[in-house]
Amino acid sequence: MTDAGGQAPFTLPLLLRFPSLAWVPRVRLGSFPTPVERLPSRDGELWIKRDDRSGTPLGGNKVRSLEFLLAGLGPGDEVVTTGARGSTHALATAIYGRALGARVTVVRWPQEMNAEAYRVAAGIRAVATETRDAGSTLGALARAALLRLQRGARWVPPGGTSARGALGHVNAALELAEQVAAGRLPRPARIVVPLGSGGTAAGLSLGLAIAGMETTLCCAVVAPRIVANKRRVLSLAARCARFIERGTGVRVPRPDPARVVVDRTQYGGAYGRATSAGKDAARWLLDAAGIAIDSTYSAKAFAAAMTSVSNENVPGPTLFWLTYDSRAAAAAEERA
Repeated sequence: MTDAGGQAPFTLPLLLRFPSLAWVPRVRLGSFPTPVERLPSRDGELWIKRDDRSGTPLGGNKVRSLEFLLAGLGPGDEVVTTGARGSTHALATAIYGRALGARVTVVRWPQEMNAEAYRVAAGIRAVATETRDAGSTLGALARAALLRLQRGARWVPPGGTSARGALGHVNAALELAEQVAAGRLPRPARIVVPLGSGGTAAGLSLGLAIAGMETTLCCAVVAPRIVANKRRVLSLAARCARFIERGTGVRVPRPDPARVVVDRTQYGGAYGRATSAGKDAARWLLDAAGIAIDSTYSAKAFAAAMTSVSNENVPGPTLFWLTYDSRAAAAAEERA
């Protein structure tokens, strides 16, 4: 597996498990493993996986998928991606694509905005080589497809969600399994993660199955049902499993559907819409641990995590998977 970054070489848990995946191109953008920390909680055992520290200048869950999706880019190459107006995926793609010397075009669709989304939206305009705004999701996808064909550009799907991109989160689950084995945290009874386009949840669910971890993945919905649903998560996990099988000739276990739970209780009715429960959860986390989270994704998922940890009928540690880096706003402002 190509490690084309400028940092010291290292071996992915994914590659240790499947050495014959060495053929898959990858560029090292992140810094792994990301730390785990125990949070103060009166109701039960609550942990956090700090994927907000996955990279510099910007971390978050998208760094893991972009290592596979941006591999092989060079100066002057073209990249096209899409996302909502305040998409952290679009910002991360623009930052890391430009760092590799590529031209990055972002085509955006409308969303309900919040404070963090406004700052990220400004950052996308500042960082991306070109930003185009469409009137709808379908319009943005159509425009992006045309640009891709016209320019012969590298296509990065919304959210980085694809079978190849999900490899980054298969590796993340195997990384967590190593941390559990090393005694850095107990095996979580459940992991709570936001569910948007589904790439993170799909990769984690598959990685947990491969690692043999009997952990339930709780997916807190933050996007419309048409994209944020269990069938899509399991389908993408199966596609990623087939990708691994084609490259290794090794049978890969699929996630147990019973261990993938979709929680719609925190969804505010629109992507990007802040909720009172999310605001309360974000305020608690900032006060208790000094960790800032966003209204679009992480606040809703953390509200779900706080609910699950206080549920006496479901014992065992809860791990909240932090996918948002609060430095997104700073990164945006520095480039504005």
